[in-house]
Amino acid sequence: MPIKSLINELPDIVRDGNREAAAILDRLSSPNRITLQTNEVVLPAKASSAMRFRTGVPPCTPESSEGVPPCTHESSEGVPPCTPKSSEGVHGGTPLQMNRLIYGDNLLAMQALLAGDPDTGLPSLRGKVDLIYIDPPFDSKADYRTKLTLPGGDISQKPTTIEQFAYADTWKDGTASYLRMLYPRLVLMRELLSDHGSIYVHIDWHVGHYVKVLMDEIFGKSNFVNEIVWQRVYAHNDTNKYGTIHDCIFYYAKDMNNREWNVQYTPYDEKYLKMYSMDDGDGRKYKVENTLGPGGRGVYYNWNGHYRAWRYSEENMKALDEQGLLYYTSSGFPKKKIYLDEMPGKPIQSIWTDINLIAGQAKELTNYATQKPEALLERIIKASSNEGDLVCDFFGGSGTTAAVAERLGRRWITSDIGKPATLVMRKRLIDQEVKPFLYQAIGDYQKEMMHSTRLFKSIGDLSQQVIQLYGALPFTPDQVSDRNYGYIKDERTLVYVDSPNKLTGRATLRRASEATQSLLGGGWKKCIVLAWNFSFDISTAIEEYKQTVEVLVIPPDLMERLKKQGFAKLVQSGTIRFSGLQYLALHPIEKRTTADGDILTIRLRDYVQLSPESIPLDDKDREAVRRVMNEDPLALIEYWSIDPDYDGVTFRSTWQDYRENTAQDHDPLHCVYRADLTVPHRDSRAVCVKAVDVFGFESVVVERV
Repeated sequence: MPIKSLINELPDIVRDGNREAAAILDRLSSPNRITLQTNEVVLPAKASSAMRFRTGVPPCTPESSEGVPPCTHESSEGVPPCTPKSSEGVHGGTPLQMNRLIYGDNLLAMQALLAGDPDTGLPSLRGKVDLIYIDPPFDSKADYRTKLTLPGGDISQKPTTIEQFAYADTWKDGTASYLRMLYPRLVLMRELLSDHGSIYVHIDWHVGHYVKVLMDEIFGKSNFVNEIVWQRVYAHNDTNKYGTIHDCIFYYAKDMNNREWNVQYTPYDEKYLKMYSMDDGDGRKYKVENTLGPGGRGVYYNWNGHYRAWRYSEENMKALDEQGLLYYTSSGFPKKKIYLDEMPGKPIQSIWTDINLIAGQAKELTNYATQKPEALLERIIKASSNEGDLVCDFFGGSGTTAAVAERLGRRWITSDIGKPATLVMRKRLIDQEVKPFLYQAIGDYQKEMMHSTRLFKSIGDLSQQVIQLYGALPFTPDQVSDRNYGYIKDERTLVYVDSPNKLTGRATLRRASEATQSLLGGGWKKCIVLAWNFSFDISTAIEEYKQTVEVLVIPPDLMERLKKQGFAKLVQSGTIRFSGLQYLALHPIEKRTTADGDILTIRLRDYVQLSPESIPLDDKDREAVRRVMNEDPLALIEYWSIDPDYDGVTFRSTWQDYRENTAQDHDPLHCVYRADLTVPHRDSRAVCVKAVDVFGFESVVVERV
């Protein structure tokens, strides 16, 4: 069969993309609509040596929303209890007003934002977003990695830099599947935009021309405003072609005649400034410009002995003269004065050569592979939004859009499917001391991914592929009717794949242990449980059944990769790794009651990251990780935070520390391992500690004090 050209595929891409988007929009009002789950309410309060005890006024959520219960906190430290009108300061606003960092596929995130959640009072954001900027993958056929520096095992060893996988810009069917990914997402972005909203799509030469065609189809060619050419670098060392030194940014309006627009300016260059060479003796520089009507067109009258077609009416000419804004030549001919100090600058044109890539020592550098400079986003956000407007970025990356939007007084929502990206963004926003924000994920994420990929008719079909990706064999239906079971040949080892719809906990491990004695006559050495989501009691359950059960984590992006690359290619590549379930250990929490409240001392004791072989690293990098795990395991903690009054539903983070936060101990390669918090007195409280390691794996410990 002849290969179909990409041009011939475009009509199918548009048709299928419109069908997918229409199905999504039809689902918004159904009982099965997608919702957002709040994993963490973040009140930025990073560890600092300047304050030994942190005043622990718990973060508050005045109104019940998005699964976040209403505030029940008492007055403390002169801060009154929350009220529904509270929107600044300690409380940071209601959840409806709070900014959001969302982890997960942006197609699902946008569905949740469009649907809203009537059960919790979350309104739909359809038609409510004022500006969208996205910097999607460029179909570059490359895997992107972020650099990660780990300390040496002891003081005599130098730090080691390893590379962590960030995201793959490769697609199962090449550019066609890339465009199929992008099209329905752009349709949902159009639905989110307000009538005066704008969208900027940052792209490069790989697929820019195709993306322009899609955007003309979705937003309308008449709503195309500009193609902005951003010169990223001054030169590129290409010896066999012209150096590629620019990206393109396509700028569209939801409604060309109703878009928000604030002219931006750049300073004048020296050559232009020389034109302002005149002054009236007061030091104010000015130049003069013609007062005649252009092309001989204008209002005819006599002025100071000159009968001409003037640019200004006689009344306006008199007003200029009375204000001292006319300059007369030796013949008495009038010209208008243009003062330099009244000129805002040169209006920005469509070719941007004044914003460079981020320098290696720049304060804003996050070491994220595709980070864009803040100056670029500042220009876009200022031009197409106003203070208080809502700005969204659904390929959040390093978080530049959110960081700049916060600084410029805009509201923001950002999302990314990569754990490295969400780690970078959360730390960056805390370091910037932004207002409180929500860290959210898609409710029932794996379930929604299974539904949206449409690759599997049943959970059993998915389980069969996961079993084979792990390297095991599925049982035949004649052997075992439960399609979630497989086995490793010659090892007498069972493999069980749990459902993406479930939280794997003690009950699952008990059944797996029993299966080693009962399935096909028993006699199995152990059962390996591959799971997606875990209950809070999983660490104690692992300890209870460790003789017969081993628990491994299915990569959270597996279904996305199956959709993009296909099962056969993933099997052939051998890149799918199933990581061991990690857990955090604390020293006993110390409590001391004073007149100011309870002082809690929380100390990290140990961190266990199982199965380093399952982490997708090069051999030398894996060895470096193994060394740190053995000699300095807490060095693998990238971020940890504390909720001193955990309600069992929503984790409210009132204290955070993370690597690169040198405000506490000047050590960029370690977190601090102790936190002292002063909190309102309670006879009993649940303290929740959440830690995320350098690879994005999360551990939670809850202790009652």
